[in-house]
Amino acid sequence: MADRESRPRYIISVAASIIGIEAHTLRYYERLGLVQPGRSSGNIRLYSEEDIHRLRYVKALMSDCGVNLAGVEVALRLMQRMREMQDQMEEMERKLMEIAEDTMEDDVNDSVDDAEWKEV
Repeated sequence: MADRESRPRYIISVAASIIGIEAHTLRYYERLGLVQPGRSSGNIRLYSEEDIHRLRYVKALMSDCGVNLAGVEVALRLMQRMREMQDQMEEMERKLMEIAEDTMEDDVNDSVDDAEWKEV
């Protein structure tokens, strides 16, 4: 699903229509670094579903919440950092589970060895 979401597919006019903003606004957002659309072999901007979601969020922050562009940039950086931290936490949880499983397996093996020793 992630590949599908990140695959560039919409030209600028279609993306602008989907989001409900003007194409020149999308070009401006790109210059500010709020979005980095893909490019076709002919250098045409192509926006992915991820880009569309991000731009809808930008639009909502600005129009619904009254956040200026500087605030939008801060919010986007914070969201990115939160995603990175979430990924790190999930990786740490995975490693902890592996360690716990290995420790439990070692404890079971030690108990079995102890039980066999006592039976002899």
